[in-house]
Amino acid sequence: MKTLKIGIADYDQMKARTMAIARGEHTPASGEPKVWFTSIESFARLLSEHNRHLLELIARERPRSLTELAEMAGRSKSNLSRTLKTMSRYGLVELRRGGRGRLVPRVPYDLVRLDVSLTGTRSSGSVGVSP
Repeated sequence: MKTLKIGIADYDQMKARTMAIARGEHTPASGEPKVWFTSIESFARLLSEHNRHLLELIARERPRSLTELAEMAGRSKSNLSRTLKTMSRYGLVELRRGGRGRLVPRVPYDLVRLDVSLTGTRSSGSVGVSP
């Protein structure tokens, strides 16, 4: 089972972390999150129930194009394209070029693990995406 690790940090924390990595003062450990959000609310918006169903549909049906996915999902292609491009920026979806230049969506992870600090100590929770 492949898991995408996600963290929550405010802008200043993410900037400080990025700068420390760039200066060679911090090397991310293998268990650290790969993707960061500035708030739990922004994470929740991206992984809304509607979008989780979309990820499940992609994983289960393996559409051959965005047009095919739009038909399966009952959504307009333009709306779907915007949603998937946002998801791809966070690594939740891969958009690969298929035949005739078509974009083919794939879900590269089975599970998303969210690390949230409540008291200054790391904690984590999991959200599953069923294939």
